[in-house]
Amino acid sequence: MISSTPPVANRPLSPRSHFNNWISAIGAVIAIGALFSFTLLAWMDFTGKNKSPYLGIFTYIVAPAFLIAGLGLMAFGAWAQRRWLVKHADVPDKWRLDFRDQTQRRYLVVFGLGAVGFVMLSAFGSYQSYHIAESNQFCGQVCHSAMNPEYTTYQRGAHARVDCVACHVGSGVSAFIQAKINGTHQLIAYTLDNYQRPIPTPVKNLRPARETCEKCHWPEKFHGNIDLTFDHYLSDKKNTPTSVRMLMHVNSGRPGSPLAGIHWHVSPDSNVEYYATDEKRQDIVWMRVTNKKDGSTRVYRTPDFKDEPPAGQIRVMDCIDCHNRPAHVFPTVNSAIEKSMALGTLSNTLPNIKRSAAQAMLQKEITTDAEAPGKIADFLRQKYKNDPALPPTIAEVQRIYASTIFPERKADWRVYPNNIGHKDWAGCFRCHDDKHKTANGETVRASDCNSCHTIIAQGKDQELASISVSGLEYKHPGGEYDTDLTCADCHNGGLPEK
Repeated sequence: MISSTPPVANRPLSPRSHFNNWISAIGAVIAIGALFSFTLLAWMDFTGKNKSPYLGIFTYIVAPAFLIAGLGLMAFGAWAQRRWLVKHADVPDKWRLDFRDQTQRRYLVVFGLGAVGFVMLSAFGSYQSYHIAESNQFCGQVCHSAMNPEYTTYQRGAHARVDCVACHVGSGVSAFIQAKINGTHQLIAYTLDNYQRPIPTPVKNLRPARETCEKCHWPEKFHGNIDLTFDHYLSDKKNTPTSVRMLMHVNSGRPGSPLAGIHWHVSPDSNVEYYATDEKRQDIVWMRVTNKKDGSTRVYRTPDFKDEPPAGQIRVMDCIDCHNRPAHVFPTVNSAIEKSMALGTLSNTLPNIKRSAAQAMLQKEITTDAEAPGKIADFLRQKYKNDPALPPTIAEVQRIYASTIFPERKADWRVYPNNIGHKDWAGCFRCHDDKHKTANGETVRASDCNSCHTIIAQGKDQELASISVSGLEYKHPGGEYDTDLTCADCHNGGLPEK
């Protein structure tokens, strides 16, 4: 019996959907992959305890964008098919999916396997992409290679285990979009190599401290006094050691009582505001303290500032006004050298090593990162000739330089003041200087050496063996000092102290 069924090539094409084509099929695969990725990421977003700053953007923007692109490709395929049928009604459509064609069936099997693989890889890829995008390596090395100084200081800082995005981006789609809009400007500037050197601070679009710092830190929690010891070395031939041990009055109140001590500045019972005339917030000329319980206010001004602060430029004091370098501390040359001396990695046997190391690192001739090691080595060889302690000393000074001074980025402690304390920068004395007065002549409490801390031991050797509970009067190492001057008037962090 002879079959009357015509060959596949000669069969009439039955009416079909305009979406029955390879272009629409590819769009469908992309849409399915995006939908699968969206489902996975949305499940992670709803079930995860820690909301990732990047998860929201990949879930609710990137995945839907690919879904829309896939649907658009499907629609384009249908439109193209319809136009083909209008113009070529009598010609078989080569883009048509015909399962009766043996050749096309083989293509469809391969296409189907590829589609399944694409869907699986798209979900895995989107998951990995957002993890990579929020990694510290991406922030510090890939995306922001211009920020090598910040990344270097971050790695050795107190917040080295806190992800960059936790403070600089924050959770939620809106925070991410705002950060990426700003990042787009930075990317353009980096590509054109016209970004600012050094990178300016403070960061204008950084989220409020209560949304970042206080997720981990709790200012109202009772801390009491904190025992700290600061080791220093004089810039003399013997590298004379001297230390100061003190109790920092972080919160001198009792548990459950109103904040006192240093953390009074962020007390929930008071509101502290200020106006600074400079971008780095170092020259504070106006302050206002408001008692939230009775509504009373006290306004302090410097003698030269008679006007009112410009509208919108009054800042409410928060953690970041004192802890302004929480993750990117650029230590001074002196403090970095003294730390190495205290750890024993920099030999104390070389005469005047503190002064000489500082001079080697601060040579004006050093203008690039690459030339610094050689010039430092040459300087120290001229100073100490063939001293046996010289080779490890050169290596240590070179290491200190590489982690603290970045000449090509013009970044070091001189452009990034640290407001904790008051030794090398004004810090506390920006306000506590006895110059800010109310209309009645009331001044901010004078910051003598026992206002925020109590010295319980100072000096060297046996002088540190016993402590004074009542506190000691501060003795300046190396001689007396002018009490009308602040520490930062003489100390600059770089040149040896006099």
